[in-house]
Amino acid sequence: MQPFDEMYLSLPYGDKSLRHHYEPYKKWLDSQSMAQIQSHQDEAELIFRRVGITFAVYGDKDEGGAGTERLIPFDLLPRIIPATEWLNLQKGLIQRVTALNKFIYDVYHDQEILKAGIVPAEQILNNPQFRSEMVGVNVPHNTYSHISGVDIIRASDAKGEGEYFVLEDNLRVPSGVSYMLEDRKMMMRLFPELFKTYQVAPVAHYPDLLLETLRACSPSTTLDPTVVLLTPGMYNSAYFEHAFLAQQMGIELVEGQDLFVKDRFVYMRTTQGPVKVDVIYRRVDDDFLDPAVFRADSSLGCSGLIDSYRAGNVNICNAVGTGIADDKSIYPYVPNMIEFYLGEKPILSNVPTFLCRNPEDLKYTLANLKDLVVKEVHGAGGYGMLVGPAASKSEIDQFRQALLKNPAGYISQPTLSLSSCPTFVKDGFAPRHIDLRPFVLSGKTVQMVPGGLTRVALKDGSLVVNSSQGGGTKDTWILEV
Repeated sequence: MQPFDEMYLSLPYGDKSLRHHYEPYKKWLDSQSMAQIQSHQDEAELIFRRVGITFAVYGDKDEGGAGTERLIPFDLLPRIIPATEWLNLQKGLIQRVTALNKFIYDVYHDQEILKAGIVPAEQILNNPQFRSEMVGVNVPHNTYSHISGVDIIRASDAKGEGEYFVLEDNLRVPSGVSYMLEDRKMMMRLFPELFKTYQVAPVAHYPDLLLETLRACSPSTTLDPTVVLLTPGMYNSAYFEHAFLAQQMGIELVEGQDLFVKDRFVYMRTTQGPVKVDVIYRRVDDDFLDPAVFRADSSLGCSGLIDSYRAGNVNICNAVGTGIADDKSIYPYVPNMIEFYLGEKPILSNVPTFLCRNPEDLKYTLANLKDLVVKEVHGAGGYGMLVGPAASKSEIDQFRQALLKNPAGYISQPTLSLSSCPTFVKDGFAPRHIDLRPFVLSGKTVQMVPGGLTRVALKDGSLVVNSSQGGGTKDTWILEV
């Protein structure tokens, strides 16, 4: 089936059959020479380098396994989504994240969904992402995933039209929102005339919404809670984003050594003395948050932090233990969660998924490896996965052995052809596959800015959009009504 093209009703790109919402943009694009486009591309790259918008890639073969700093590739051609499409996507995302937060609360409290047999108890209680330390712990507004990054793909349906699917839920420390904000700033700088042609919904207020969400989740009765962003440090792959968001929100960027606990309260060391901390926006994984509870060798967290958290004296966003809901083996049950907790039919569909822990699903997966995408349950960043149609025989054989050795560690899915969008490449404009990561903020209310981060697979034919695998980003335009 032909991939759904975001801009054209039909291919090749020489065809004038455009989707209505791209017509003004195409008219403008036709007025630009390739030299002008290349000049703008070069200018964007230069500015991004000056600003320091980079990410680290670990285990790079060309660098002997060391982490290397790279510029995240940026494409000048925006992805445009009409207002009506966005409104339905937004409703589906809010519905999904609301149900996921209820699920996390439930598994750490009454476990009603396990008693009802909707989710197998062993897949929760024996899951390494289930944190027994969180059982019975109450958090403000019963909100666990305050910042959720939900990966959305679009694929052609039987009628050749595009249908949105949820590919993955990222609920622990989702990243990428800084690129969404910087991409928009770049487009407005380079092409101000386009923003006179289109009414594009703004995204620049995201840091304000984020800070509002974090402050609203403070356990303290103070009218002016102190919020900090906890980073693993400058060698983390997303450090640029940590520093960027802290600066945009006007809060302190801290490392574990900047914090200490006294009398079950968390304090930040400052030049003017200790300051009590009410909310920690953490970008550190659970295992490294508190050496007294999790990994004793961690220097990234703060000893005593979990004791203070359990006592209700500080809030950690996202909550400890949210990983139980974005584990890929739990993903197939999310539609059932929506019906169980909300009494509603899911607005957004999952991608059909086979749990290799189930003998029949494993049998089907092993028999169809060349046609499936196989993923590690705890994998991330495009690592630990097999894209069957693009894999060699030896790669398929290696995955077959890994599946037989540890079937519970994998899921498989059909190879959906992600929608494509025109992208500026070496030889001009060509279709490249894309996805979308909107960011949903949950506190007293659930809210989001219109759009998200569009990631693009820059390699011809590739379906892997992750920046660590050579992917880039595009600005996402949600048209206002």
